[in-house]
Amino acid sequence: MKQKQLFQKLVTVGLCATIGFTAMMATGADVTEASSSKSNSVSASSSQTSKGQAIVNYGKTFMGTPYKFGASTKTTKEFDCSSFTKHIFGKYGVTLPRTSTDQSKMGVSVSKSNLKPGDLVFFSSGSRANGKNVTHVAVYAGNGKILHTYGKPGVTMSDLNSGNWKKTYLFARRVI
Repeated sequence: MKQKQLFQKLVTVGLCATIGFTAMMATGADVTEASSSKSNSVSASSSQTSKGQAIVNYGKTFMGTPYKFGASTKTTKEFDCSSFTKHIFGKYGVTLPRTSTDQSKMGVSVSKSNLKPGDLVFFSSGSRANGKNVTHVAVYAGNGKILHTYGKPGVTMSDLNSGNWKKTYLFARRVI
């Protein structure tokens, strides 16, 4: 079973890298173009998108890692929603607080229609939910998908715009 999980993670990383490099080549991205102020704003936006996508890609390497409420931030053998986001963002130099409630106070607000890969999305779901308080955090992965961990199967991708996630969505924050 462990070999199968390792193989799945390696395939995921390889596919993500291939897709990322292909996208760079297709768009003609050039890191040396930052001379004008317009180029600088484009570079900053591209940098946010690139870093956000890198965080998502890294997070995907943990697909299937078990969920455990209150999981330690010192392990990658199991996660809860906020220890997962804390870990994957930390890999890219973004320090997040431990809980989803505290993470929801970081960065800047972003509308659902302007989400970019790497944005944090917050929900009020589960037994502690009241429709207002933050009880869950996920990472927007692009194309209407979120990357998160919640019960079984552990770290997974879900559709932001359907089912429980559509009903319990509260807001999003950009921290990168």
